[in-house]
Amino acid sequence: MIISASYRTDIPAFYGRWFMKRLQEGVCTVENPWNRRTYTVDLTAEAVDGFVFWTRNLRPFITHLSVIKSRAPFVVQYTVTNYPRILDAGTPSAEHAVDDIRKISRQYGQNAVVWRYDPIIISSLTPFEWHIRNFGTLSRRLAGAVDEVIVSFAHFYRKTKRNLIHAAAEHSFSFEDPTPFQKHALMDQLSKISTTYGIKLRVCSQPENVVDNVGVARCIDANRLSRVGGVNMSAPVKGNRPGCMCHASRDIGAYNTCPHGCAYCY
Repeated sequence: MIISASYRTDIPAFYGRWFMKRLQEGVCTVENPWNRRTYTVDLTAEAVDGFVFWTRNLRPFITHLSVIKSRAPFVVQYTVTNYPRILDAGTPSAEHAVDDIRKISRQYGQNAVVWRYDPIIISSLTPFEWHIRNFGTLSRRLAGAVDEVIVSFAHFYRKTKRNLIHAAAEHSFSFEDPTPFQKHALMDQLSKISTTYGIKLRVCSQPENVVDNVGVARCIDANRLSRVGGVNMSAPVKGNRPGCMCHASRDIGAYNTCPHGCAYCY
């Protein structure tokens, strides 16, 4: 079983002590976000094949990684977008995140960390040209530390749209959902940039935005975990939404518990 910790909240940034306590006890309780029923997840070494951590700030959690590695291989999905503070109120600086990624890569290997540049928000603060410059700068700084970057355009769920409308009214900016042609054009340019720095571009849960030389992302990736751990790990493909190609996992987070304060929060 692969444990996802967590696409619902940032466990490494805010709940590291909780996670390590649950790991020590070998079990945790999780609430189903749809029916509010609780269930237990086995976290013993015998039950867990690997961990995938999702974060915007790994630094409070870095000291725990050696203990986690002794249990099972791990991969960190590290989001770095360098957005203006109006959009990313509480996330650490890009310099902070890049330093973390390079440290993980040196200590645990390039396979142990994946850069996420998502969601892509097209706005008057972050127009297409801004993304091209920003992505190029981040790609250059992460060259050699990662071999994959996962991207996606923002899904305008009801909560996301409501929050962005509120932020846009308060801070006088506008945002848009680009046309398919515009998305494809940006994907093509980002792919050319990342390839220059030896980083493969992959699209998360949006196969309609895949273009030449761009692949479909697998954020929960048993093959990557196998390379990290030097073992042969297998798991069925079992995505958690349409277009998702992730391998099967159990997520142990809870929605609406992340204090980062991103204006586009899902």
